[in-house]
Amino acid sequence: MNNRAFGGTIVAHHLRQADITHLFTLCGGHISPILVSARDVGIHVIDVRDEAAAVFAADAYARLSGRPGVAVVTAGPGLTNTITAVKNAQMAQSPVIIIGGATPTILKNRGSLQDIDQLSLMASLTKWQTSAATLPQLDTAMAKALRVCQEGVPGPVFIEAPIDILYPRQLVHDMYRAQAGLDRLPKPLSIAAHSALDVYLKRQELQPSFALPTNRMPAIRRSIRQILPGNDVYAVAAKLKKAKRPALVLGSQVLVNRTIEEAEVIAEAVKALGVPTWTGGMARGLLGGEHPSLFRHNRGRALAKADLVIVAGFPFDFRLNYGRGFARNAEIISANLSHHDLTMNRRPDVGLQQHPGDFLQALSVASDHVQRDDWFQFLRDGENDREDQIDQAADAVGDGVNPIAFFRKLDKRLQAGDLLVVDGGDFVATAAYTLKPRSPLSWLDPGVFGTLGVGGGFVVGAMSCRPGDRAWLIYGDGSCAYSLAEFDTCIRHGFAPVAVIGTDASWGQIAREQEDMLGSNIGTNLLATAYEKVAEGYGGVGIRVEQDGDVDAALNQAIAASTEGKPVCINLILAKSDFRKGSISM
Repeated sequence: MNNRAFGGTIVAHHLRQADITHLFTLCGGHISPILVSARDVGIHVIDVRDEAAAVFAADAYARLSGRPGVAVVTAGPGLTNTITAVKNAQMAQSPVIIIGGATPTILKNRGSLQDIDQLSLMASLTKWQTSAATLPQLDTAMAKALRVCQEGVPGPVFIEAPIDILYPRQLVHDMYRAQAGLDRLPKPLSIAAHSALDVYLKRQELQPSFALPTNRMPAIRRSIRQILPGNDVYAVAAKLKKAKRPALVLGSQVLVNRTIEEAEVIAEAVKALGVPTWTGGMARGLLGGEHPSLFRHNRGRALAKADLVIVAGFPFDFRLNYGRGFARNAEIISANLSHHDLTMNRRPDVGLQQHPGDFLQALSVASDHVQRDDWFQFLRDGENDREDQIDQAADAVGDGVNPIAFFRKLDKRLQAGDLLVVDGGDFVATAAYTLKPRSPLSWLDPGVFGTLGVGGGFVVGAMSCRPGDRAWLIYGDGSCAYSLAEFDTCIRHGFAPVAVIGTDASWGQIAREQEDMLGSNIGTNLLATAYEKVAEGYGGVGIRVEQDGDVDAALNQAIAASTEGKPVCINLILAKSDFRKGSISM
């Protein structure tokens, strides 16, 4: 490759220098130079079956790797297909770069194929968006995108890259000449065509040549870390020391922009605090499955009795009862990268606009461990009572597989490093009650947006980051239909997840409440489809389970097939359950 870079090479080399190892895409003529150039510099190009899955995969990659995730999609419908996934990344605060192809600059707003106002579409979904019309603009945009998506409150950014700056200059030159008729006739076909070509060629000749950079850029995430002022953290440590009934609530932002090694350091800091801890979102698994400080149930009851609550990386939204539910005299401390999230619905007594993971590490250093045996015992008694109730529910026998009993058995099979990817409603929420992620950065759910359809893309992104670990994809039978086609992606790229579909032939979480409140199940009925056959059609291994007694054998078969490199679909035909009755969130 010579040193006259074109747009595709500029994009690829920026990504390579930023240590980004994978790029997610669905091919299109507008973006082909990026894909070819990325492959040429050693980036894995993972092509999926839906543009939304490409962004979901980039989102998962960003969450698990500590580096930006990148999705490259073609113009027009290629980009519009990503809208929900981009919004999900925005609300999950994931650093994702979306690069969208576009019509040639000379044909913009002239009725060319797939030419729409893409910037307006992305304006409310991204932290920053731009259209690059020249090679220098694309070079600048890539550098800025890598920085902006990670700094402050992380989130998605969008770059529109017209086709004529992505392809090699001579190829575009020849394409325009051919389109204008200059290769076939001694004179231009029209004055307009000749004029347009002149404008384009003159603009191209003014663009400088780019020597591709050779030195690796420093990790941008390192340069944006904030350090908590010492006086603030020691003041919080003093309050914690005095508290008799403290509680710690951790959200996804605790681990944003952090690698697995850094997540483990944060985990040790939290353990050293010795404070009862509840985790949500990406923070699940931070303390492993059985640490004595970890609690999984009765969070609302505990927060109503706590005299000090530290909320790290978690807004006061519906998951925390909109900031209500704390004891009247409790002192509330919150650490969050977002000023908006710090004060959403209530103002904490102490608000720290700071990366919550850094805050927890600093607080651990500043704090003295205090024994609170009575408080822990009170909470542990409540925890044990709830586990007993779940065990009783797991003992129920019905016509089909008891979902709680299934997850109890699956939990015993989980290993350190196993990834849990969840996509669904009722069945997935049951999993959240019963499965215990074993390590940091091992749980992937959509986040606060509650999006269905993340599963296929998430598992592709997750396994791209962690090829040596097993991924369990927990699907509802409603949500699975959004992305079962990604079994094809897994086959082609050598990923071997185990997908578990809980089939009750219904949008169960909605149906249960709708029938009780409105007396109708309209719009909630599905078929008991043979999803395992669908997976087999894509080249995977299909397993159907209709009774509790067949679960152990099915898990053995699935683990063996996954170990051999084959993606697996277990289709569980579920018995009816009212385990989560009355659980719809608003």
